[in-house]
Amino acid sequence: MNHPLKKILILFLLVPMLNFGNTVWSKRGHRVTGQIAQNHLNGKAKRALNDLLDGHSLAFVSTYADDIKADRAFSKYSAWHYVNYPLGMRYEDSEKSKYGDIIMAIEECKAVVKDENRSRKDRVFHLKMLIHLIGDLHQPMHASRAEDKGGNDIQVQWFGQGSNLHRVWDRDLIESYGMTYTELASELDRVSKKERKQIQAGTIYDWVDESHKICGELYDSVKVGEKLGYRYTYDYNDLLFQQLQKGGLRLAKVLNDLFD
Repeated sequence: MNHPLKKILILFLLVPMLNFGNTVWSKRGHRVTGQIAQNHLNGKAKRALNDLLDGHSLAFVSTYADDIKADRAFSKYSAWHYVNYPLGMRYEDSEKSKYGDIIMAIEECKAVVKDENRSRKDRVFHLKMLIHLIGDLHQPMHASRAEDKGGNDIQVQWFGQGSNLHRVWDRDLIESYGMTYTELASELDRVSKKERKQIQAGTIYDWVDESHKICGELYDSVKVGEKLGYRYTYDYNDLLFQQLQKGGLRLAKVLNDLFD
C-alpha cells in the first residue's frame, strides 16, 4: 500500500545514508584554517580580500567549494578537491589526471585571482575555491591513492557507528573533539615567529607530498572493520591539530604572496 506514512519512513531512513556519503573536510576544519589564516594576513592582503569578499572573513567563505557540490553546474570542479598517486611517489613524478587535481586547481586559482583583467566574478569564485583547497590539501586523505577512493572504501567503526578511513579524517576526529572552530583556532594559533616561518616554508608541491606521506602512515593506522574510539583520538588528535594549524598558516602565506 502506497501510504503517506510509508513514504515518510523511507525518506527518514534514506537521509542518514545520504549524509554518510558526504565526506568532506568538515566545515569546522575549514573554518579553523580560515580563522588562523585571517590572523596572519598582511595589510595588502587584508585590503584586497576585504574588497573581493565584500567584507566577509576567510572562515565565512571557506566552505563555499563544498557548498556548491549540490549544484550539477559545478560538477566539473569535483576533481579539484583531491589528488591520487601511488604511495612513496612524489607528486611531480606521478601521472596527472585528465580531470585535473588539487594542485592544478590551486595553480589555476592563483593565476585567475592575480589577473586583474579577469572579471570580478571569476576572481571571487577562484579566490573562494583557493581558500577551500589549501584546507583540503592538509587533510592527508585528500592526497591519497585511487584504488580505495582515498580511503572511502576502507570501512571501520567510529564509536560503534559505521564509517571509513576518509570520513574519520574528514569529519569524525574533529567533530568528536567538540570544540568550536573559534576555540580550536585560538588554541592552535600559538606559534612563535620562527615556528611560523618553518611551517610556511616550501611550496604547494612540498606540502602535497608531505600530506601524501602522512596518508601512507594513516593507511597503516587501521584495519578493515576495526572499531575505533578513544584510543585513536588519543593517538591522532595531535596530528589533526598539526594539519589544521599548517593549513591556516600556509593559507595566509599563499594569500600574502598573491596580493603582494
